[in-house]
Amino acid sequence: MSKPSEYLVLSRGQWDEDASAQQIQDAIDRFYAWHDRLVGEGKMKPGQRLAVDAKLVSRLGVTDGPFAEAKEVIGGYWFIVAGSLDEAATIAAGNPCLEVGLAFEVRPIEAARASAFTPGSETPRGRQHARADAPSRDSNRPEPGA
Repeated sequence: MSKPSEYLVLSRGQWDEDASAQQIQDAIDRFYAWHDRLVGEGKMKPGQRLAVDAKLVSRLGVTDGPFAEAKEVIGGYWFIVAGSLDEAATIAAGNPCLEVGLAFEVRPIEAARASAFTPGSETPRGRQHARADAPSRDSNRPEPGA
């Protein structure tokens, strides 16, 4: 097993429309017991629920939100500590809120700083390969935006 890493878990979606308030509350109560146990075992780190209000900030300005389709709504986040992405996904699969409609996106935390010459989640598909003629970065200068 490799050295444990952190994985961000995004809670996505909305409660099932046909689930009763009691079914949802039961899942929430089981979630907090599951979460607290895993935090105590060192397999999770706490996160937070997110409020409904949001702002989108882009080069075009600031827009009121939220912005995503209901199935893409992000309701909260937390962190899993695991030896691999597969292990982190297996831990997330134990979340009781799956039973009443939520889904969870599990993403590795990238420790390296961003670089325009290294493919990352922000890199357009056409630029997935680093340039061979890319200038080397002066390690004494911080990267822009860092």
